[in-house]
Amino acid sequence: MPTPLWKNTPDPAMPKGKLALVVGPSGAGKDTLIAGARAQLAGDTNFVFPRREITRPADAGGEDHIPVSRESFAQRRADGAYALAWEAHGLGYGVPAGIADDLAHGRTVVVNVSRTVIPLARTRFPHLQIMNVTAPVRILAERLAARGRESADDVAKRIDRSDAFVIEGAGVVNVVNDGGPEQGIERFVNALIG
Repeated sequence: MPTPLWKNTPDPAMPKGKLALVVGPSGAGKDTLIAGARAQLAGDTNFVFPRREITRPADAGGEDHIPVSRESFAQRRADGAYALAWEAHGLGYGVPAGIADDLAHGRTVVVNVSRTVIPLARTRFPHLQIMNVTAPVRILAERLAARGRESADDVAKRIDRSDAFVIEGAGVVNVVNDGGPEQGIERFVNALIG
């Protein structure tokens, strides 16, 4: 069996870089805020926005991601090719282990993850910021319906799941995204660099 690319324990020599995990319910606008921050911070090499690997076709809409097959995802996960990996809504998601290089060089790595991986992330990354993006339920429902990727039943399930997690503890920063994109991006970037 190959040596995993990622370890399950924190490395005391792991450096200065900060991992900013962007979490929150579906429809909170995480992808919009990340895209806006990426554009605003484009010239700043201290910020990195890695593409996630997802078991979803490239043309399925949503974020710019690296499509992988179910089989490839399972094998890469078993081989330790992901710093963090999870399954949600019938899809597999993986954050490439290569983020360790950016963290080693003191960069801030910004990535959208499931709220379920926070406990594991806290054991792996000494410098962790959790960007908890929220919005009122009415706004979540409107945004989910507008994007047109899910059925009405799926939208209802995502709304039901929206308050299933309480995000608290060290490193948590709450970002309320209840206005227009520009306002949300400004709040998000200020929280990220603050």
